[in-house]
Amino acid sequence: MSGAKGGKVEIRAARPGDAGLILALIQELAEYERLRHECVATESEIAASLFASAPRTFCEIAEVDGQAVGFALWFYNFSTFKARHGIYLEDLYVRPQFRGQGAGKALLKHLAARAMHEGCARFEWWVLDWNTSSIRLYEALGARAMEEWTVFRLDGEALARLAEL
Repeated sequence: MSGAKGGKVEIRAARPGDAGLILALIQELAEYERLRHECVATESEIAASLFASAPRTFCEIAEVDGQAVGFALWFYNFSTFKARHGIYLEDLYVRPQFRGQGAGKALLKHLAARAMHEGCARFEWWVLDWNTSSIRLYEALGARAMEEWTVFRLDGEALARLAEL
C-alpha cells in the first residue's frame, strides 16, 4: 500500500527494542485525544506487557521507508454467543503528517486479515465521538457503530471498592 511521498506502507510486528517508540506513539495519541493527563504508561511497562513470555497484548507498527508512522495495539477477546475469539483494537494511531496516505487502512487491513486467518468471529474497537475523520474511514471500510450498547468501566477507587466487597 502506498504511503508518504509514494513510499510503501509496511506493517510489522513490534519487537522488544520498540518499547520506547511505542510509548512515544501512545503519548502522541494521548495528546491527540486530549487525554495526555491520563497517560501514565512507562517504557518498562510497555515492554513487560508486549514482550512477556506469554503476552496478552500485541502491537503492529506501520512504517514508510523504515520510519515508524503509526501503530495498532490489540488483544484477543471472546464472543460467548459465537464461541470464538475476536480481535479488540485498543489503539490505532497514525502520526499527523502521514494521515490520509494509507497507513491507518493498512493497519486495519492487516488485523482484519489476521482475524480471518485465525477464524475470529469479529474485529472491533471504540472511537471517540468527535473523531469524525476516523469514523468516516471506519464506515467506508464497512464497520458499523454499535449504538445499542453502552460502555461501562470500573477503575481506580470504584474498582478497588468492588474488589473488596
